[in-house]
Amino acid sequence: MRKAKPKKRILLPDPKFNDSHVTRFVNNLMKKGKKNLAFQIFYDAIDIVEKKKGNIELSGIEIWRAALDNVTPQVEVKSRRVGGATFQIPMEIREDRKASISIKNLILFARKRSGRSMAEKLAAEILAAYNNEGGAFKKKEDTHRMAEANKAFSHFRF
Repeated sequence: MRKAKPKKRILLPDPKFNDSHVTRFVNNLMKKGKKNLAFQIFYDAIDIVEKKKGNIELSGIEIWRAALDNVTPQVEVKSRRVGGATFQIPMEIREDRKASISIKNLILFARKRSGRSMAEKLAAEILAAYNNEGGAFKKKEDTHRMAEANKAFSHFRF
């Protein structure tokens, strides 16, 4: 590589839960630099999860963490040209990329949901992901299925 790798930035923990993963999630949720609004949406979504959780004994933030774990993929497929043909090669994912993919998928499918406010849509997607359903979980399953189908090409790894 010609350039040095950029330094990893240290994220400060959020004020309410004192967790840097929450800050990372909020940074992905934020649009046009409106970080306070993104924090408010996230905290409202966690409150809605607390109200709707039913007979689950976990707190809202623990349900969110479990939902993120449920939508985190372990493998992904990457395209690689070998002799004029393009193969989808399954590869394991680094830890930070796993977290990034799971956060982005959860937010993407929350935005696609129908609902009144973003907090309600996010809360619904968190509860769906916690129960192993919803768009983000389906995306993870599709990724795993595609990697399983292309397992024969794993010797082309680069």
